[in-house]
Amino acid sequence: MLLAIDCGNTNTVFSIWDGEQFLATWRTATEWQRTADQYYVWLTTLMTHQKIDVEIDEVIISSTVPRVVFNLRVLCNRYFDCRPLVVGKPECLLPVDVRVDEGTAVGPDRLVNTVAGHDLYGGDLILVDFGTATTFDVADFDGAYIGGVISPGVNLSLEALHQAAAALPHVDITKPEKVIGTNTVACMQSGVFWGYVGLINGVTQQIKAEHGRPMKVISTGGLAPLFQQGHALFDHFEDDLTMHGLTVIHKYNKDQGTL
Repeated sequence: MLLAIDCGNTNTVFSIWDGEQFLATWRTATEWQRTADQYYVWLTTLMTHQKIDVEIDEVIISSTVPRVVFNLRVLCNRYFDCRPLVVGKPECLLPVDVRVDEGTAVGPDRLVNTVAGHDLYGGDLILVDFGTATTFDVADFDGAYIGGVISPGVNLSLEALHQAAAALPHVDITKPEKVIGTNTVACMQSGVFWGYVGLINGVTQQIKAEHGRPMKVISTGGLAPLFQQGHALFDHFEDDLTMHGLTVIHKYNKDQGTL
């Protein structure tokens, strides 16, 4: 049974894949101090609670936080008796090319999303991921990763606004009823919501114009559905895009005989 782990800057997601579907998915805060023993206790407790009685013998990891990978490797070696496949390492093969400037390190999550998008929708894609940063990744006609755009995440922008301006409160992101706010909270929510609608629309239109071919826009991440409300910003929404990409990469490496 395969355990897929996606370690982001804010949260780490664990999913168990039986070859056809995800049996369960859990999320925890990303903390580099968390030990392999703590991961194991947390994970097995959740598995027992949901009555999932399977033996994990394969693991694939994508991590944007390098310090976390060590303890995840220890988890795999100590408790699952396996060596994890880590996206971004030389031994992990990708089913798509990466065509960027020589010497450029591309975030593993962005490569995984590109693989998933190509597997689900083919080529000529813009993949918008609402994470700690809001990223736009571009897949060429053959699925190759050819670059993208990185902008501050929605919650990060709100937090920065709150911290930098003493008179402004912390607010949750939501779609405001009107563009023109009549109180401080409504003004902030309108600025962030409509500001990001403009950002998404503007960036995707510029990418399409530069790319020169019709493109599909795929969104993922917790806030993607919020920005889809009443606006044709995205062609498709994929909640499990990254986890799907991990299963595709794992299968590709098995088929290539590297595992």
